[in-house]
Amino acid sequence: MTDSPASTMGPLLTFLAYSLSRLESTFYQIPGSAVVARYVKSSHQNDPGRTILELILVIFAVRTLLQSRTRGDKQGKHFIQFSEKEINELVDEWTPDGLVQPLSEWEQQDLSSVPIITGPIGAKPRLSSNGKSVINLASFNFSGLAGNEQIKEKAIETLRKYGLGSCGPPGFYGTIDVHLDLEREIAEFLGTEASILYSQGFSTISSVIPAFCKRGDIIVADRSVNLAIQKGIQISRSTIRWFDHNDLKSLEDVLISVEKERKKRKAPLTRRFIITEGIFERDGDMVDLPRLIELKLKHKYRLILDESISFGAVGRTGRGLTELYNVPATQIDMLVGSVANGLCSAGGFCAGSFIVTEHQRINGTSFVFSASMPALLATSGSEAINYLRETPSVLSALHDNIDTIRSALEKTEGITVLGHRASPIIHFCLRHNPQYLTVTPPAPNHEAEERVLQDIVDEALANGVFITRGKHLRSQEMVDSRPTIRIAATAALPKKDVEKAMGIIKASIARVFARRR
Repeated sequence: MTDSPASTMGPLLTFLAYSLSRLESTFYQIPGSAVVARYVKSSHQNDPGRTILELILVIFAVRTLLQSRTRGDKQGKHFIQFSEKEINELVDEWTPDGLVQPLSEWEQQDLSSVPIITGPIGAKPRLSSNGKSVINLASFNFSGLAGNEQIKEKAIETLRKYGLGSCGPPGFYGTIDVHLDLEREIAEFLGTEASILYSQGFSTISSVIPAFCKRGDIIVADRSVNLAIQKGIQISRSTIRWFDHNDLKSLEDVLISVEKERKKRKAPLTRRFIITEGIFERDGDMVDLPRLIELKLKHKYRLILDESISFGAVGRTGRGLTELYNVPATQIDMLVGSVANGLCSAGGFCAGSFIVTEHQRINGTSFVFSASMPALLATSGSEAINYLRETPSVLSALHDNIDTIRSALEKTEGITVLGHRASPIIHFCLRHNPQYLTVTPPAPNHEAEERVLQDIVDEALANGVFITRGKHLRSQEMVDSRPTIRIAATAALPKKDVEKAMGIIKASIARVFARRR
């Protein structure tokens, strides 16, 4: 009687099942194996194609490690043999490529036009080229605290007590009492549960975003966010949806379309974030915060708001958009600000709930891997907050100077003033009008516009006013911004000096336009 195929294969299948069972039990005895298994199961469930790709990469890595390091045999008969003379000639002929591309003529001219300051930066710094003082409308010294004597004395006391550097990251031995004091004072100042301090302003928001947003999460962001936010979004590897610049109707349409797409694909709910700026560094526009929070709550998103420009400059006491719109800061999930801009010190912060801030102490890359800020700068930030609390008139002076600057620019022919009226940074661009700008072709020509704007900057500096173009890394940024000149208002200047400076700027614009007719 002939055995059936099932009876023949039975012992073999039993042996294979037993072997796999033994292999599985042996695998789970290895320390950390449960974590690896959980990762593989989760990865395969969310993206099966990724599992196949990773398996191929593992096979390729093993093959690469096992294969011979060279393709020639041990005798080297497949290699070309050169004489000593030929080797020397080849070495002499070889010219290595530069580490970077050489600068263009315009880039060299732009770099050489940057003024050099002697001494401290304040309302009236001194130029090293001629030793003359100029009115500073270029630096982010909104509250006028740069060079404040009271803050300087406290910083010197801290320097003598703690020394200069922190000598370590916050999570090891870089945190001292003045850092914790500043975190507590920022939270109390804004009305949040807690805050966390970062030692670099640029890396604050670019660390906060990937600390919460991961692969598979959804980010809905404004197209014109600053470069630091763009980098944070790229690092997060989340799914990105963009809405039109400062257009909350466009934002709502995107939020609705994201939910429709999820339901159509029957995808599971994921973490979802709205990311935008309070006042946009690119053009000075201001977001409608109450409406933004309404959309966030309606569509169940978390909000990451960058107030690097508005903190310390907007509102009666400098608390930013939450104070201006009378919105509780607790309604913003992650409120990011700049200690460097708002308090004339250094670094940045993220304010929110205890859970939000404590999570970043382990997952915020810039917090974990960067040395904490020097103690004297933390003390300077704390003193700046106390100064804003005790002297609200400094913000009134800032807002008056903003009005003076905008009023003068709006009466100037040939330019268009951008941004919100409460913004401490005022951008203006060239108005396309052949009467004034014969160099500007019908199609946008950014380099031609930048040359005209740089001529205005140079003319103003020659007459004692320091302003700057709004500069961008065009090869790095996603949006190609219109060239502008950026004026930074400050409370450190009396109204007479601001009026004088605006008269010089208007005259400089007129002279440059007259030369180009």
